[in-house]
Amino acid sequence: MGNWAACALSLGALLEKAKSWRDELEGISHPWLCWNVDPDWCLLQQRMVKEVGWTPLVGFDPRIGPPPLIPGAVGMDFNRGLSLPTLYPHFVMEFAFVFCDRLAFWHSDLLVRLPVLRDLATKFRALSDGELAAVPSRGWRGMLRPWSHRYWELVGCTTRSASQSQFELGAGWWYNFTRHPNFRGKPTLFGRPYYWDHGTGIMYWARATRARVHEVAERLVDEGHFTSIGAKNYQRQTPNNHLRNLNLDLRGNFDLAKCAERMGLTSLLNSLP
Repeated sequence: MGNWAACALSLGALLEKAKSWRDELEGISHPWLCWNVDPDWCLLQQRMVKEVGWTPLVGFDPRIGPPPLIPGAVGMDFNRGLSLPTLYPHFVMEFAFVFCDRLAFWHSDLLVRLPVLRDLATKFRALSDGELAAVPSRGWRGMLRPWSHRYWELVGCTTRSASQSQFELGAGWWYNFTRHPNFRGKPTLFGRPYYWDHGTGIMYWARATRARVHEVAERLVDEGHFTSIGAKNYQRQTPNNHLRNLNLDLRGNFDLAKCAERMGLTSLLNSLP
C-alpha cells in the first residue's frame, strides 16, 4: 500500500526497482497511471486517457492481474521482483522522478466527463517542472485540524522535480510520511501527530517548500467518483482496511454501463472490445 511504517526494503532497493521501470517508458512523454482493479473499468479509463491525448500506463492489483490493453497503452508489472500480495498505485507514484518527467494519476473508481477531462489534461500538460496538480482534502470539519490536511490522489499530476523534492524531504505519497528515512522534520503539528493517510506528506511538502500546487477542486469530478463516500445503500463487500478488494466493492455496488451513461461515456464503453 506504500507505508513507511511497514517498509522493510531499503531506499536503495526501492530506487533500483523504480529504475527498472524507466526503459519501458522510453519515448513516452505523457503517461497517465491507470490501476487495474477491474478489467472493464480499467479499459474504459484507458480509452478516456487516450481520448485526451495521453498514454495509459497500466499497473494492476496482483490479486486481479493485468487487464487487456487498448492500442497504444503500456502495461507494466510494477510488482515484478517484489511479489507483494497487494500493490497500490501510491507505491509507484512515490518514485515518479526516477522513471518519467511527469505522471498523471487517478483513482480506479473515477470516471470524468470528457470536457472536464480534456481541460484537466491540458492543465497537466502545462505544468512546469517542480509543480504538482492534486485534490486538496481539508473541508470545514478539518479547519481546526491542520495536522490532518492532505492532498489526495483522486486525480492529479506530478512532475519530476516535484517528485524528487518530495522524496528528498521525506514527504511524499506513502502512508506515515514521518517514518520516511529521509524525513528530518518535526513529526507533529501543534502537538498532534500528522495524519497517517496518503498525501499528508504532500501537504507537508507544499507548505515546507512553498511549491506551486495547482489545486483540482473535488467538485469538478466528485459526481464520477463511484465509492462508498456519499453513496446511499452502499454494501461493503470487503473490509475497509489493507484487505479491501476494490474489485468486489465496485462490482457489488455499481453497474459500469449505468455509471458510464451517467457520465456521458457510453460511446467509449461501447467501443471497447
